Amino acid sequence: MVAALAGRAGGAAMRHRWVQAAALPCLLAACSNTSPGTTTAGGIQLHPVVSDQQVADYAKKPYEPFSRVNAVAVALREWRAWGMAVNDAPPDSGMPVSIRPDRQPGLWQRVGDYWWAGQDALTAGSGWTGKYGDFGTPYTGDPAAWSAAFISYLMRTAGAGDRFPYSPLHATYINAAAQGNAILQALPTETTPPVQGDLICYGRRGAERLRLSDLPAPSFYGHCDFIVAADPGQLTVIGGNVSAGVTMKHIPLTPSGNIATADGTPVDRRYPWFVVLHVLYDDNATIPVALAPPVTYAPPFEPTPVALPPQDPEPTFRRIP
Repeated sequence: MVAALAGRAGGAAMRHRWVQAAALPCLLAACSNTSPGTTTAGGIQLHPVVSDQQVADYAKKPYEPFSRVNAVAVALREWRAWGMAVNDAPPDSGMPVSIRPDRQPGLWQRVGDYWWAGQDALTAGSGWTGKYGDFGTPYTGDPAAWSAAFISYLMRTAGAGDRFPYSPLHATYINAAAQGNAILQALPTETTPPVQGDLICYGRRGAERLRLSDLPAPSFYGHCDFIVAADPGQLTVIGGNVSAGVTMKHIPLTPSGNIATADGTPVDRRYPWFVVLHVLYDDNATIPVALAPPVTYAPPFEPTPVALPPQDPEPTFRRIP
């Protein structure tokens, strides 16, 4: 994904760094006066791009404090919109491009909303969707991985404002958390019981051995899931671009509520979880979430099958990067 992002970033970075504003030809000398922060070129008044100019006012101002309740509610809303899929199967094989949920009508546009609101204006990825890239160019294969765009969308929509490092890469905000970000703390998996509204992350595609002590690290492949419920024995998490959609899964815990044992080994053998990102909300109230009874796990991890709603056939594909 890093290579793909780098290629697409070049095109996006070159395009329209300034937005043209309608202007009449200056007929009087007084017309040369422009408002602060503007530039005049060829008689056309140009205005600098504001990084959050595409963000709705309710999130930009924001109307309510940055809260755990809103972040969880938005995550659950998106999960319901994608059919309430639950996939606790270990990773296995991929799926044909033609049947990816994020390429289907109504859903590829939703991925575009995550990119549009989750990235700063006119940056790489802000115009991408689940089916089309820059300027509406169709993808010939899988779309750009959008799981980090989904997390960025959650944080922006919940009111994080300019305190969250919005990015198409999980590595950006994982590293920021390790360096003292205003609202993110990078904490060890073996001693930190995650709570509702936190993120848990793992490295992938060559970064599986990454550890908290390695942070900040050069740009790496990764994935983070958002915790919507923390119950005795298990977490319920939601992630974007999981099985090519917004999908729920369950993560087993130690008796003390950690996702790893004392030596840092994840209880969940499916994924190499290496860091808990604790989110510092302005409003720390929690929201009760009753989705399913706790799942019983026995090491090595053997997930209990979870029935999907009747309208959604059980997926036979693995999580798409």
